[in-house]
Amino acid sequence: MKSRSLLKFNGRWRPFFIFHFSFFICPFLFSQELTLEQVRLSGEFSAKTFSAKWDDSNTCVEFRGGEIVRVDPISDEKEVLVSNADLTPSNSQSPLAVAEFAFSASQSKVMLFTNTQRVWRQNTRGDYWVLDRNAKQIRQLGASLTPQSLMFAKLSPDEKWAAYVSENNLYAENLESGKIVALTTSGGERFINGTFDWVYEEEFDLRDGFRWSPDGTKIAFWQLDTSEVPLFTMIDNTSEFYPVIRQFHYPRVGTTNPVARIGVIALDKPGKETWVPVPGDPRNNYLVDLDWIQKDGQQSLLIRQMNRPQNTERIFLVSEKDSFQSPVLFRTETDDAWINLKPVRRLSDGTRFVSESESGGWNQLYLSDVSRPEIRTLLAPGAFDVIEFVAFDYDAENRECGIYFDASPDNAAQRYLYYCPLDGSKPYRITPPAQTGTHRYVISKNGKLAFHTWSAFGVPPVSELVRLPGHETIRVYEDNAELREKTARFRLGQTEFFSVNLQENNSPPSADRRPPSLDAWCIYPVDFDPAKKYPVLVYVYGEPAGQTVLDRWDSRNYFWHQRLAQKGYFIVSFDNRGTPAPKGREWRKAVYRQIGVLGPADQAAALKETLSARPYLDPERIGIWGWSGGGSMTLHAVFQYPELYKTGVAIAPVPDERYYDTIYQERYMGLLNRDTGEGDETYQRNSPITYAKNLRGNLLIIHGTGDDNTHYQTTELLFDELIRHGKQFRMMVYPGRTHGISEGAGTTKHLWTLVTDYLLENL
Repeated sequence: MKSRSLLKFNGRWRPFFIFHFSFFICPFLFSQELTLEQVRLSGEFSAKTFSAKWDDSNTCVEFRGGEIVRVDPISDEKEVLVSNADLTPSNSQSPLAVAEFAFSASQSKVMLFTNTQRVWRQNTRGDYWVLDRNAKQIRQLGASLTPQSLMFAKLSPDEKWAAYVSENNLYAENLESGKIVALTTSGGERFINGTFDWVYEEEFDLRDGFRWSPDGTKIAFWQLDTSEVPLFTMIDNTSEFYPVIRQFHYPRVGTTNPVARIGVIALDKPGKETWVPVPGDPRNNYLVDLDWIQKDGQQSLLIRQMNRPQNTERIFLVSEKDSFQSPVLFRTETDDAWINLKPVRRLSDGTRFVSESESGGWNQLYLSDVSRPEIRTLLAPGAFDVIEFVAFDYDAENRECGIYFDASPDNAAQRYLYYCPLDGSKPYRITPPAQTGTHRYVISKNGKLAFHTWSAFGVPPVSELVRLPGHETIRVYEDNAELREKTARFRLGQTEFFSVNLQENNSPPSADRRPPSLDAWCIYPVDFDPAKKYPVLVYVYGEPAGQTVLDRWDSRNYFWHQRLAQKGYFIVSFDNRGTPAPKGREWRKAVYRQIGVLGPADQAAALKETLSARPYLDPERIGIWGWSGGGSMTLHAVFQYPELYKTGVAIAPVPDERYYDTIYQERYMGLLNRDTGEGDETYQRNSPITYAKNLRGNLLIIHGTGDDNTHYQTTELLFDELIRHGKQFRMMVYPGRTHGISEGAGTTKHLWTLVTDYLLENL
């Protein structure tokens, strides 16, 4: 990559040639103001990125121009692996529109996913085809089953079979004869085989629920029994002439969970499942991970179980030698609050794996061997958090010799790549010191090359190919120069990242008795004058599921906030304790049983400190907005601190935590016994609806009636509570819209026009 001079502007380092053009040749361009259509509707500020799918070497495979090609990323030489003709079925004149593809180990066969449909959050159902590259034959799987009903089709290790889920049952199909074998027959409304229900998918991110054995003769799978899970009902008033009732199983806090168990089924014995007797009450434990592993030379299963409060995790090993009937407890992990579920990474030798734990006060990586449960080797030692495992590195013999992971020991808003050998020696940073911001790497299978994407707050991403571990740039795929130039034409407010040190009398101190320091960013009003007074808008999330203070490109929120900065607003965001910042276990777990108490207290204290330090901010014009968990935090702010926040916009909130799902809410708030009332006081204390009577200022509540996540019903309960106390508020209900409130013509424009106008009118 050619080096460029940089100029610091708006608090960021930008390419000098862009600003040279903008300042000295076309200064009139800076009179341009952002429009709502530009920042929320048109995608005008969407950045171009590059990514590809690595194969088993240092080459990658892409779907390009209707063909699947292998590309040497260094030379850019291309080889067509699957042509348009290969993708054209015999009874069709056009090739398949491929959404996803996967090669078999020998690369002689290709699994193709088409006609995809959304299931809850992602498109995981559709049609699957298998292409035999040697025979030049393409055939559809499950042709006799319901169209577009197949999920998670995978080839067996010997490439003779394909297995998939259809309508909650597992099937295997012989690729030579085309014979379809129903491995399970119990699937339907009650039993779910090989995939998951709403709550497991939403909160554990589990979708694909079966695994081929290494020898290709068996399949291990999850089965969920949802018969005792209460049904949630939603009414669609707009799709049909008469209202349509939609029901699905949704376990709310304190109600019955789905019963999960692990089964093993042999291809030659369909319908004869072997159920693994995992200890514990299946209604009050979760099965959160399943993988094949080698123990004493035998095919075995590694099963991870979490208790219902999610503060105890157990790893069990069960062997084929014992017909999968004798689970052995391998290790137990406990936490006084909750355990964050992270994937286990199995090494290629089949006996070792890398897992994550906060037991040492930081989120760290550990290497384990199934033959030696008493030994767990700490990888990447140090007083910092591992944010995410990225990839293994391999030596000349193709053995794992090290790990790549994301971390940022000195700045919780940023992300960098680090490396550590598997012998547990000291880790070191791979990302060059001069590159700040947020970095993402997609690393090749042998750990030697990576697609690297870098961005920062207000700075569009750069995508390049780098060589590891030296991080030498080989080629730049996309630098978004046009977008950078376009961004430079607008009058934008200066941005700043800063820290707020809370005082002990403002917020309860952390466990080490030191007042916490909260990370924050702000956007100054355009044409900022410190002698003036400016209204303040706080952007909040504040729950354990996400951060807002991140030094990365976020075109939609960033430019919408900048549009308000052009109108004279000071925009600020804080990450309170309990958000998943890499600042240690105590930081993240401080919010246990007090999401609705400590989080809002931290937010209010940080805002007060900011107002005190910046006399140009008007304490009489403070607004706050957020979505989902941020919507709940917005309600807490205007209800618990009505003297501070004058206006709030809460989108898709959870006003009463007792109405949210078991896995998420019980994880952070503990259990609630609906028969005895034990735990109810904790939930009431942390629910926004409890404080609704305190509302003084302006409040706009927005919700979609088709929201299967944070239900509109709960918001109606809040409406009633506000009405009961004579509190005036504004509401906007979007018929049939889900949690993202994006469906339907004109919805996005309507919503953001509403929110923008409301803030402009009331601040």
